[in-house]
Amino acid sequence: MKKLQYTIFTLCALFLFSACDFEEYQDDPNRITEATPELILTNLIVNSFNIVDVTPMLTSRMLVYTDGLDLNQYYGWTRSDFTAYNNLRQVYKLKEEAERLEQPHYIALGNFFSAYHFYNLTMTFGDIPYSEALQGFESNYTPVYDGQEAIFTGILQELEEANNGLAAADAEISGDVLFGGDVIKWRKAINSFRLRILMALSEKEGASNIDIKEQFERIVANPSIYPLMESNEDDLALPYYDVAGNRYPYFENQNLTAAYLMEQTFVNLMKDNADPRLFAIGSITEEAQSNGLQPDDFAAYGGLDGSVTFDELNLQRAAGIGSLVNERYYTDPTVEPGVIMSYAELQFILAEAASLGWISGNPSDFYTSGIQANMEFYNIPQEQIDTYLASAFALYNPSKAKEKINTQKYLTYFFTGGWESYYNQRRTGVPVFSVGEGTLNGDSVPKRWMYPESESNTNQANLENALDRQYNGNDNINGLMWLLK
Repeated sequence: MKKLQYTIFTLCALFLFSACDFEEYQDDPNRITEATPELILTNLIVNSFNIVDVTPMLTSRMLVYTDGLDLNQYYGWTRSDFTAYNNLRQVYKLKEEAERLEQPHYIALGNFFSAYHFYNLTMTFGDIPYSEALQGFESNYTPVYDGQEAIFTGILQELEEANNGLAAADAEISGDVLFGGDVIKWRKAINSFRLRILMALSEKEGASNIDIKEQFERIVANPSIYPLMESNEDDLALPYYDVAGNRYPYFENQNLTAAYLMEQTFVNLMKDNADPRLFAIGSITEEAQSNGLQPDDFAAYGGLDGSVTFDELNLQRAAGIGSLVNERYYTDPTVEPGVIMSYAELQFILAEAASLGWISGNPSDFYTSGIQANMEFYNIPQEQIDTYLASAFALYNPSKAKEKINTQKYLTYFFTGGWESYYNQRRTGVPVFSVGEGTLNGDSVPKRWMYPESESNTNQANLENALDRQYNGNDNINGLMWLLK
């Protein structure tokens, strides 16, 4: 993925840093030991939240790749990596410097970023180094792997401390390129993210030591203590600017003009149900252009099957029946922010919680608010939104609550949310991801990634203990982590 590089000049010009003095960087601009918390925070935000990427969209049956056999699309992946620990080292430094300078608001933000990265790591692998992670300064280079239940317990506590710490702090957050130092918006994002994690644990409600339902209910019932996102303006999202190095990651990306096409699972959910978001997300097919169809005709759009053999996929591509993504994604340098978590997603989380009896409220109201919010994200006219909401497909059905809610939730993740679309489908089975003749993992969608090879060389004993505890000693992509058992 094209990496976002915020230069010092751009930061000063765009984000109006207080005391953004170039002399601070002349001695040794790379010496992190002298960085102040606000500069570490800026770097941490950009490195953590620049997540716009086609890879999870291939896995989640939103896109297909036609210029080669992509292992993410064909479920043939093997290992992932521990690069998130690089960001966690920055988190450690942020908290260390904040403590030294007596700036507790940065410690609170550090707790959030710690929870964010450890959440993604455990969702990728299962058990990971957590309690003993980042202790190289104490000469501990072989950290134990904590059980996943303990990890979730820990990160939920970190989020509690993050919210409480920001609530108690009376200081400006400098270096904040996300919310401009708005403490309330940070707290809304932190508490909403905590609800995401609690919903990810839904299958463990009543079967773990974590008070999942009780935490969820307490947060929702106490908005003065735990403020939540209230509109799209509260989205946890990284903005892009029309300045070199700060543009949308796929601006002028040639692969989006030819190699990546839309997958039928995603397209058909919109095309078959007259969903106007399709017009903002896709482009009409070559076949439709030849037949004179217009961009506002649902028949003009189509998706390819990402699970057929590569040869068959290219026959479909040559037939001109697949849509490319909308050209705005590669022609507009500020097309949309990189959304990590949206208000729309929160509404679907609340809808599912209400349907499970975790909170009071009408699931239909939360569900409808989620659709409305995502439509507004794409600037869909209200008349079209109302028409869609009145359709049989969009109407909430209590007897199909899980399917209805999570189908709409899935539709919000196009170029947003990182791997959350995959994680949520892994939990719910909604929608069904195709596993045709081309897939490389039999008839199954993988459940995880294997650990980095480097762990076998540097931390073998602890790795083997973790594998024995979770997967009967076998490190494979189909193993069921604690979360899924």
